[in-house]
Amino acid sequence: MRTGYFYSLIFTLLTSASIAAIAAPAVKSEPIATPQVLEQPAKTQSTKVDLNGADAATLQRELSGIGKGKAEAIVAYRESNGPFSSVEELLEVKGIGKAILDRNRDKLEVN
Repeated sequence: MRTGYFYSLIFTLLTSASIAAIAAPAVKSEPIATPQVLEQPAKTQSTKVDLNGADAATLQRELSGIGKGKAEAIVAYRESNGPFSSVEELLEVKGIGKAILDRNRDKLEVN
């Protein structure tokens, strides 16, 4: 007897839930406006960094493997020894080796 009562309750619950779902008004969802991302081409390296004119922040930002300390060392070398006469003279700066120079050679110029 208890089992029959339990099944009747389950049947009633499921029936009323399905009727409520069918009778509920359909909700029209509005399309969500998502911001469109525009692809921009990669920044081309058309301009080179001038060793005799760039400040420490520019050197640090534009050159690979050059942190704050090395950028400041480049500026200090330039101030104490005068302007660079060639890109290869960068090897005279403490902390700048051949690998860093080779990595950045195409980004550097001397004016």
